[in-house]
Amino acid sequence: MEILNANVILDAKGLACPMPIVKTKKAMNNLEAGQVLEVQATDKGSKADLKAWSESSGHQYLGTIEEGEMLKHYLRKSSNDESNEKRHPNVINNEELEKKIEANENIVVIDVREAAEYVFNHIPNAISLPLGELGNKLNELNKDDEIYVVCRTGNRSDLAAQKLTENGFTNVINVVPGMSRWNGKTTGIND
Repeated sequence: MEILNANVILDAKGLACPMPIVKTKKAMNNLEAGQVLEVQATDKGSKADLKAWSESSGHQYLGTIEEGEMLKHYLRKSSNDESNEKRHPNVINNEELEKKIEANENIVVIDVREAAEYVFNHIPNAISLPLGELGNKLNELNKDDEIYVVCRTGNRSDLAAQKLTENGFTNVINVVPGMSRWNGKTTGIND
């Protein structure tokens, strides 16, 4: 099993509702946008609670891994500018990418979300290359490939597409709106 890297680990073991959420809220306030929080809890109700709290507070609930009595919940802090303007000129929508994948076209899909986001749910055969690591991995990619870049909403993928283009990649397409609205096939840790 892949090791999930969280920026911060919160110990909420042995705490009952509402304490896991109270502690999670406090921990989230100290995270930077885009960082991932791992909440370790033993309260079985914490899964539904944290999922609902994440959605109501605008943060992203990634998923939960059960290890015996312990539940490891993964949440990603959203930023206020997740709907900033797009600047990469080549854009495709989710449905068009899905058709290319189904037609087995010779394309490369790069998922620039954080590793924890990717592990729970991603497009089959997509390459996980978190935006923060992209600059160090450019030499692992072929500049002539037809590359489709995906993230959760199209913002990080927009930045990644710009970075790839600036580094000599000639056929880079940003996928909008990305995984937040992806209806095609996916795979992940719970499949």
